[in-house]
Amino acid sequence: MTEPSDITRALRAGIGTDTSAGAVIPPIHLSTTYTFAGFNEPRAHDYARATNPTRELLADAIVTLEGGAGGIVCASGMGAITTVLLAMLKVGDSIAIPHDCYGGSWRLFHRMAERGNFTVHTIDFTDTETACESIRRLAPTVVWLETPSNPLLRITDLEPIIATSQEVGAKTVVDNTFLTPVLQRPLAMGADIVVHSTTKYLNGHSDVIGGAVVARRAEDAELCDFWAKTAGTMGTAFDSWLVLRGMRTLPVRMRAHEAGASAVAAALREHPAVRTVHYPGLPDHPGHEIAARQQGGFGGMVSFELFGEAEVRAFIDGLQCFSLAESLGGTESLVSHPVTMTHASMSPEALAKAGLSGGLLRLSVGLEDPADLIADLQAGLERVTGL
Repeated sequence: MTEPSDITRALRAGIGTDTSAGAVIPPIHLSTTYTFAGFNEPRAHDYARATNPTRELLADAIVTLEGGAGGIVCASGMGAITTVLLAMLKVGDSIAIPHDCYGGSWRLFHRMAERGNFTVHTIDFTDTETACESIRRLAPTVVWLETPSNPLLRITDLEPIIATSQEVGAKTVVDNTFLTPVLQRPLAMGADIVVHSTTKYLNGHSDVIGGAVVARRAEDAELCDFWAKTAGTMGTAFDSWLVLRGMRTLPVRMRAHEAGASAVAAALREHPAVRTVHYPGLPDHPGHEIAARQQGGFGGMVSFELFGEAEVRAFIDGLQCFSLAESLGGTESLVSHPVTMTHASMSPEALAKAGLSGGLLRLSVGLEDPADLIADLQAGLERVTGL
C-alpha cells in the first residue's frame, strides 16, 4: 500500500492506539500531573501545563495538515497570537500588520505597542508592489498576514510578500483560520509560522475555544512551545479532544461550506438592495485570480454591504436560518455586524482605513440546505427594499 496522504494521517490521529481497552477513539487524559518513575526520573509527561497526551495528538494532527516541523495547541486563538508575539518580538522590534485585520488582533497589537513592547506598522498587503516596497523600507522583525482578510475577504499574494520579508530577515506569520490547511498551506509557500483559532473551522461545532501555532522550522516551534509553557497559554485536554473530534470531518465540511457560500454569494449579488458582495470565488473579486492560484478553494465566508445601518436592522430582524452572533466556522449559519461586533475595538480611524462601514455584514455559511439559506436572505432583502 502507498503512504496515506497528509489528510488521511491527520484525521486518523490516535485512532486505534489505546492499548488498555482497545478503544478506537483515543481517550481523554484529564490528569493535571503524572508520577515520576523514580527520583529525578520524569516520564514523557509530568505536568499538564507542559505536556498532555491528548493535546499532543491534536498538535501532531494540525502540524501534519499544515506540513510543519512542530506546533502547539493554545487555550484560544488570541492565546496563540500572544504566544507568537512573545516568542518572536522583543522591545525595540517592529511588526507589520494588515490594515484590515481581525479586530481582536488589531486590539492586541496596538495595546502591546502602547506599552512599548514593539512598534506597529500598518500596511495594505493587497497592493503587492507597494507592500513589498514598504517591507524593504521598514525592515520589520515580523510580517503578519491574514488572507482572506476578516471581514472583507481581501486576498494577499503570499509568495512575493513572503519572499520580500525573507530579503529583510523578517519572520512571516499567516493567520490561516478562514481557510484551514485543507484549502491553503502557507508554510509550503515559505511562511515561517501559521496560527489558527481552532474555535472556528478546525473544531467546526461552536463548542470549543482554542488556538494553534505551527512552525516551518523546529527551532521556531520549540521557541513558541517554551513561551506557551512559560506564559500558561496552553490548551486543555478536553478542548483538545473536542477539536480532534471536529477535525475528523474537516475536509467534508469545508467543501460543503464552500458550496453553500458560493451559492449565497451568487444570489446576493443579484439583489438591488445589496451594494457590494465580497467573496473571492466570484470572478470579478479583485483577488479572485490570486485566490484561485494559491488556495485549494474559496472558503465558506461571505460579506456584503447594504446602504446603511437602518437597512442592516431591517435585514437582520426576522432571519430564520442565520443567527446574529460573533464567531464563524460552525455547522450553523451566522450573521455578524463587524463594526459593532467583531471589530468594535478598532478606532474610528482604523475602521475607516480598513474600509469597514456600518452597512457591512459578514456571513459564516453553515451546512444547512443552501436553498433555505438563500430564501432566508432574500426575505431579509425584501424587508430592506420595503423601507
